Amino acid sequence: MRTSTPNSPHISGRWRRAGSAAAATAALLIAGLGTAAHADAAPRATAPKVSARTIAAQVAKAHVQYEKAACGATPKKGYAACDALRVTGGTTAYMEKQAALKGIAPKTVKPNAATDSPTGYGPSDIQSAYGLTDAASSNGSGQTVAIVDAYDDPNAEEDLATYRDYYGLSACTTDNGCFTKVSQTGSTTSLPSADSGWAGEISLDLDMVSATCPNCNILLVEAKSASDANLGTAVNEAVKLGAGFVSNSYGGSESSSDTTYDSSYYKHPGVAITASAGDSGYGAEYPAASKYVTAVGGTKLSTSSNSRGWTESVWNTSSTEGTGSGCSSYDAKPSWQTDTGCSKRMIADVSAVADPATGVSVYDSYGSDGTGWNTYGGTSASSPIIASVYALAGTPGSSDYPAQYPYNAAGTSALNDVTSGSNGSCSTAYFCTARSGYDGPTGWGTPEGLDAFTG
Repeated sequence: MRTSTPNSPHISGRWRRAGSAAAATAALLIAGLGTAAHADAAPRATAPKVSARTIAAQVAKAHVQYEKAACGATPKKGYAACDALRVTGGTTAYMEKQAALKGIAPKTVKPNAATDSPTGYGPSDIQSAYGLTDAASSNGSGQTVAIVDAYDDPNAEEDLATYRDYYGLSACTTDNGCFTKVSQTGSTTSLPSADSGWAGEISLDLDMVSATCPNCNILLVEAKSASDANLGTAVNEAVKLGAGFVSNSYGGSESSSDTTYDSSYYKHPGVAITASAGDSGYGAEYPAASKYVTAVGGTKLSTSSNSRGWTESVWNTSSTEGTGSGCSSYDAKPSWQTDTGCSKRMIADVSAVADPATGVSVYDSYGSDGTGWNTYGGTSASSPIIASVYALAGTPGSSDYPAQYPYNAAGTSALNDVTSGSNGSCSTAYFCTARSGYDGPTGWGTPEGLDAFTG
């Protein structure tokens, strides 16, 4: 049964945008933190001017409590778990930023509380952080980003509409051809059973595509279960239906079957396939370990007084919570990966925001986790962001494996090199510790525009 939230946020969001757009734009320009897309959450005209340094100092105080989505429990052999983490308490980086801009004490997230406004980063933040503001405005038309998840989210299209309407993004619906939801066999009517945990994951994925590539079409392919075989079949269906970019925000332990899965499900030249590196700290998981995908690690993303306006470090909350990385036990090393400490496939290739404390806004109304606006983290956020960056960059070469593209730009200004932080203990330092250049937790870094994601 569909669960609903009082005081429809997309209606109140329109009212707030109309009333405060001019003041919001000015305040955000002063802070160097975005565009009018966040007008609804910006300070009033009477708020004091604050420096970027002051804002950054406040954002550094962000601290949250969070939980794994219900789809994130350790999976049995042959199955995958989602890599989504839902904030249940505390104060996020976005909330700290807004408090600094307004000159007030920050509010806090209350567990399972429906709210009428976001508490995490939105489209303008993501686009600003990764140098995508102009591209997000002008690129992406005609490109299709596919999201592969397990089970059905009955409210997926309605929740997507709420998110996009709140942030002033164009409608993406079944009727206008922008949004399509199918089963792993391509059916639009015979869908899997509904699942509350995976519905939150689906909302996160759809919203991150919308935030990063607002002009892209979105294809949601729902596997009938979280088995490796069914999820892989859904990937094949996404490609069959014409998606040039496929995001997979799930993973499980490696196995000797992985090389078979590689050729059966993930070997699609000319298609950019991304996979989350995991949320359990140092250690490899699959399908991020596939040599045919772009493995995406996670960062802590904070505002800064530097010229970029943002700074990043390895996301690591505890010894068991942080971005995944590692040297595969089974998958062969792709020819373009040249680090010398790992003779097989090394995870990750690139990275994006994943720390729940610096998490992203998501709207979800289905099931026990569907309490309206939530903040999510985990590498489930970073995978669809990177898939969407590929989409902004344009159609890959027909015989290319786009995982190679960031390696062609290695060490250039096209990537933000993440050089601080660690996600655990390991015998070879760069497997789990950031450094200048390539490292396991963040790969070659995070996007700075599109040049590292085009052939």
